[in-house]
Amino acid sequence: MTNRLFSAPIRRTVALALLTVGLHVLALLVLAPQLRAAAGSTYQKPPVMEARLIAAPPPPPPPKPPVESAPTPRPKPVKPRSRPVAPPPLPTLAENASAPVPASLEPELSAPLVDAGAATKLADVESLQLTAPEPAKAEPAAKPADLVGRAYRTDVPPSARILLDVSRKDADGTLWHGEAAMAWKQNGSSYQMKLEAGIRVLVTRVNLVVLESSGKIDAAGFVPSTMLEKRRGRAQTATHFGAEGDKITFSNSQATYGLAPGTQDKATVPLQLAAIARGDSEQLKGNIDMLVGEDKDASVFRFVLVGQETIDTPIGKLDTWHLSRPPRFNAYNSRLDIWLAPSLGWLPVRIDNTESSGASTTQTVKNIDRQGAG
Repeated sequence: MTNRLFSAPIRRTVALALLTVGLHVLALLVLAPQLRAAAGSTYQKPPVMEARLIAAPPPPPPPKPPVESAPTPRPKPVKPRSRPVAPPPLPTLAENASAPVPASLEPELSAPLVDAGAATKLADVESLQLTAPEPAKAEPAAKPADLVGRAYRTDVPPSARILLDVSRKDADGTLWHGEAAMAWKQNGSSYQMKLEAGIRVLVTRVNLVVLESSGKIDAAGFVPSTMLEKRRGRAQTATHFGAEGDKITFSNSQATYGLAPGTQDKATVPLQLAAIARGDSEQLKGNIDMLVGEDKDASVFRFVLVGQETIDTPIGKLDTWHLSRPPRFNAYNSRLDIWLAPSLGWLPVRIDNTESSGASTTQTVKNIDRQGAG
């Protein structure tokens, strides 16, 4: 078997194969350096691409809303405690002529007769009169062009004295009670008039305001020459009509106004309306304009007829003509209403004054003392 495998033909074939392989190996060994040199001149290694994962930076945080600083609380002022003040003693009847300011206006029946805390408040109750004072106005340098007034047919009412109940309601609702008296004497060519308004304390009355008017009487009615005004706690003032040549002058200001037909002072206004009605009641159906001198200036009061009304009074029901002076821009802020009774010679039987603050004063007739025929 062995001899057959290594026979001569096989041996020759093997030898030839081995020879061929050896020649190839030799050729490779000889040519390899040259092939590498030739290949190095043209072959370049491909570029190496390198990819890296880079973490993205985190997004910026959202802006925080601005923090408002809480306002620093202001310390509350500490009010000093006031010590209670003992009420002043009431004046006796023998001392009422020089009595100090009373403590109350006799409030409601359920309230105590004397309230010491009301004394200060009463110092400002100044509308207990027929024509309440207006707020202070700037003193004009010259007479305004619209201060003209008018003359009317008149018949001055005969001498008399009217007693009126006074009821005041403050803007805060507080009620006060008092009394007013209006008396005048006339002899056909001159007159004297006095108006007193005050409060009731026990069985007496202490005046808060006194007005005194004097002058002539002519076809135009009352013609004032002087009006004196005295208020509690204030100096007396005087208003003069015609003392310096057809002008209205004041002791309380440097203002001057020219006189006009039918000029009045604030004490004579209600009686002048009565005189106009007595002269011819048809005159009341139009505007009633009268120039009125007060304590330091003058203005035109314009009254209009509201209508005919029946009112209740302490002396019974009365048929009246209701006249009103509404507030007037740049002149006066209060409303003045006057009721005239034809059955009583057109005398004023009710007077209301309503202030811009809402406070009101009502005066209603409770007695008429006639001192002459009329």
